[in-house]
Amino acid sequence: MEEVERDSMDFDVVIVGAGPSGLSAACRLMQQANEAGNELTVCVVEKGSEVGAHILSGAVFEPRALQELFPDWAERGAPLTTPATRDELYLLKDAEKAQKLPNVLVPKSMHNTGGQNADGESTRYVISAGNLCRWLAEQAEGLGVEIFPGFAAQEVIIEDDVVKGILIGDMGVAADGQHKDSYMLGMELRAKYTLFAEGARGHLGKRLIGNFKLDEGKDPQHYGIGLKELWDVPAEQHEPGLVLHGSGWPLDKHTHGGWFLYHAENQQVVVGLIMDLAYQNPWLSPFDEFQRMKHHPVLSRSLSGGKRVAYGARAITKGGLNCLPKMTFPGGLLIGCDAGTLNFAKIKGLHTAMKSGLVAAEAVFEAISAGDEGGNELGAFTQRWEQSWAYAELKESASFGPAIHKYGTVGGGAYNFVNQLLGGKLPNVHDTVPDHAALKPASEFEKIDYPKPDGKLSFDKASSVFLSNTNHEEDQPCHLKLADADLPIRDNLPEYAEPAQRYCPAGVYEVVEDDAGNPRFQINFQNCVHCKTCDIKDPAQNITWVAPEGGGGPNYPNM
Repeated sequence: MEEVERDSMDFDVVIVGAGPSGLSAACRLMQQANEAGNELTVCVVEKGSEVGAHILSGAVFEPRALQELFPDWAERGAPLTTPATRDELYLLKDAEKAQKLPNVLVPKSMHNTGGQNADGESTRYVISAGNLCRWLAEQAEGLGVEIFPGFAAQEVIIEDDVVKGILIGDMGVAADGQHKDSYMLGMELRAKYTLFAEGARGHLGKRLIGNFKLDEGKDPQHYGIGLKELWDVPAEQHEPGLVLHGSGWPLDKHTHGGWFLYHAENQQVVVGLIMDLAYQNPWLSPFDEFQRMKHHPVLSRSLSGGKRVAYGARAITKGGLNCLPKMTFPGGLLIGCDAGTLNFAKIKGLHTAMKSGLVAAEAVFEAISAGDEGGNELGAFTQRWEQSWAYAELKESASFGPAIHKYGTVGGGAYNFVNQLLGGKLPNVHDTVPDHAALKPASEFEKIDYPKPDGKLSFDKASSVFLSNTNHEEDQPCHLKLADADLPIRDNLPEYAEPAQRYCPAGVYEVVEDDAGNPRFQINFQNCVHCKTCDIKDPAQNITWVAPEGGGGPNYPNM
């Protein structure tokens, strides 16, 4: 096959993904260069149509890393306007009853109110992570960073086992592979060092972990799916800064997860469910669990009479330190949720992702400013990272998720409460079963009959995807690749009732009948919100998510 001649651009550093870790790294790199009077070229590539379009998080934000990056963040107009003022934790017992936990029984990692504490943790804020990223992008561009939204990194350029940069996906390719009139060949972006900051289950990060065996000796990574909605609510039931968390109903004792409900600015409330992807029952639908959950009085009293204005879903990397891969390889680094830096004990990942970006920037700048021409493995990063407060947080909470998987919500909760009191002195707990392998045959469970949505508090998938503003060019190759196209109907349907129909929160996967009445697996890739759940949960690991044409996917407003 003839090799295509591609245009190429050279930078000192290329960063894949304009999320919290990538943008923090970009800002810190340019700050150091400007302070030293050095020339440095930094480029950030973002597959969303704009910065923030694909960003979805709770979020109650701990500004510790932001304070390090921009001590004057308030003067610069960072979108942190709603401090957390009241904090409540509930155990939902059934569809009506709930137990509010007294503060003394709430693990310290779950406390979100109050001023600076002994750990140097400051006031938390209810924020939009998308708006934080938009603001960080403005700061980055002001410092001299080039940001390219609407361009999807399709491949890693690896030469002689060294990462040399990335390849941008071609634009204007038809579904049959032919070139349309709008065809544009993807460019090579080459760099001394490339930072991968794609978020949870990044498709390039996944390849790098496999290629360089970065997860050798680690527990398998664990994930959750986070579903979130944004609501406009009446003024009389809005309390800016109110932070609610809970667990229990509607999830059973074998299905772990929790919900959040935050009162943000502008008479808006965010509500969401995070559900472990280590669940066993293939009849489960995270989307439908989320919809019925909102009918519980603890949640509905904040939402009733309001209007849902946005919806989205995204996988989160929640395995913690036991699952954290090696983050260095020749020519680059894996940072943020692409590696798995979220602190699940706090249900927070923005601050640790940002810190990983800051540490990466310092290690990369130190190397380049000392004359490094790139392509090396930055051991200095590992040293700095393991001395950071973010790593200390992950070390202290290493058993948090595995304990819940092993001992259940109540037993695991008790273990974690005692472990935090003892400063992490209890034996480390491991979970060595990958999420996809936890699924059991459909015959072992009763089919779940979910209530029909009422159109007021609960909704269907189609109207929800509409509110995610998801759009893909229809005439392009499907970006959800099946290793074996027959497997969904041949194996997954009889064994697991084809769970993709239910674990996908956007209605991408359907089992339909063909003209002869036989089942057929249909992929509606246009609906895809880029959550990556299928890539994680498919029991045969038959689905691989790759980047569609740049600019496609959801377009979240302020999620």
